[in-house]
Amino acid sequence: MKDLIVFRVGNNRYALNIENIQRIIQATELTKIPNSHPLIDGMLSYESDVIKVVNFRKLIGNESYSKELEELFSHFKSSHSEWMDSVKNYVENDTPFTKTTDETKCELGKWLSSFSSYDDAITVIFKELLAHHKNIHKKSVELLELNKTDKALAKQILDTDIKESFKETVSSLDKFILLSDKVANSLQKFIIYENDGDIFAIKVDVIEDIAHIEDKEIITANDKNSKNSFLTLNGILDLKGVLINIIETVKLPN
Repeated sequence: MKDLIVFRVGNNRYALNIENIQRIIQATELTKIPNSHPLIDGMLSYESDVIKVVNFRKLIGNESYSKELEELFSHFKSSHSEWMDSVKNYVENDTPFTKTTDETKCELGKWLSSFSSYDDAITVIFKELLAHHKNIHKKSVELLELNKTDKALAKQILDTDIKESFKETVSSLDKFILLSDKVANSLQKFIIYENDGDIFAIKVDVIEDIAHIEDKEIITANDKNSKNSFLTLNGILDLKGVLINIIETVKLPN
């Protein structure tokens, strides 16, 4: 039996043997290291030592998490602009409204329901966004029902309450875009990892699970990531239909 820590980076999942992991901690601000290896984001104090931090996204060639978040927040803005257009067309042109009125079921709502941050400033923006986004959908339920009997009042709610909440929602998303580096850092985790006497941190997006598996469950891969001298894969695990890349070792760049 082998215990693995499963984590996600972008759309891909990976797993590390728990025997090589000392701790998992919240990502914090790092001290930059002049002329360090490109895969090293900086260093941090850990217990009585100073250790380096390897950025796993850079290790596998992914774009930065902050860049991915910027694109995600821009997508949320675009999708809610479309949602607003649908509400407007329903009120002004009687066009059927097919979007959701449940704030937990739209893309932004689903993301917000899974969001947590240890950064106080980011948490303040999050709470603002949550409140305004919830109000948009709450008022849309009232508007859709009212439009059947009083179109003038429905139009008034659209032009005041809903448009104002939409404006504030977009404003909060713009704040997230401007602070995308800080948002990313407040969400990511550091895996304190040991390999051949080297202790360092691996920066990942999300810690998802602990998997208890047998070696025979790992599907051996023909290509063990030989092109990457700092990362060796040992195969793939199919865990309830989710494919997970099993990591054999991560090496610390000099």
